[in-house]
Amino acid sequence: MTKAKPSQAIPAGLFVGADQALRCSWCQASPAYQHYHDTEWGFAVTDDRRLFEKLCLEGFQAGLSWLTILNKREAFRAGFANFEAEEVARFNEADVARLLADAGIVRHRGKIESTINNARRVIELRREFGSLSAYVWGYQPKPGTRPERLTLEVLRSMSTSPESVAMSKDLKKRGWSFVGPTTVYAFMQAMGLVNDHIEGCHVRGRA
Repeated sequence: MTKAKPSQAIPAGLFVGADQALRCSWCQASPAYQHYHDTEWGFAVTDDRRLFEKLCLEGFQAGLSWLTILNKREAFRAGFANFEAEEVARFNEADVARLLADAGIVRHRGKIESTINNARRVIELRREFGSLSAYVWGYQPKPGTRPERLTLEVLRSMSTSPESVAMSKDLKKRGWSFVGPTTVYAFMQAMGLVNDHIEGCHVRGRA
C-alpha cells in the first residue's frame, strides 16, 4: 500500500487517509465511501447482474452524488429484485407504484420506469451478444489510447470518452434511456473498463 511520507507534498486530487494511504479525494466523505473506492471502483467487473445494477444506479445518480446512491444501494437492491434483469423486466405498474412509495430509494418515476425498460433491453442484448458483459467490454478503450499519466487536471478533462459516446449512442438506438455519454463514462470508470484512479493513489496499481 502506498503511504504518505511525513514531508511528502500530496498531489492534487489525493488525500491522506487515517491509515496514511493516499486515495482519490472524491471518496473522503466517509469510511464507507473509502471502502467502495478501495474495493470496488475501477476493478474489472464481468458479472451481468453487477453491470446492469451499476448502469441503473448511474441513471438514478443523475443530478445527485454517487455517495447518496451508495448509501441507498441496499434499498435499491431490495426494491429492484437485486437487479436480476429477468425479474425486473416483469415489473408492472403496481411495482412502479410500490417503488414510488419506497422512501429508501430515489423516488423518480422516469428513472424507475427507465430501469424496467432497460431490463427488457438487457434481455435483447443477451440474445444478440450472449451476455451484457460481452457487449459492454466491446467498448473497452484500445491499449495506448489512454493518458500515460492520470493527474487531476487530466481527469477533469475526461467527463466522456469516444467509447462512452459510442456506447451511449448505440444503447439509445437500442431503446435504452438515462444512458448519456457522461453517465456511461462514469459506469466505465466504476466497472474497470478504464482505470481513473489518480497517479499516487494506492489503488491505481491494483485496479
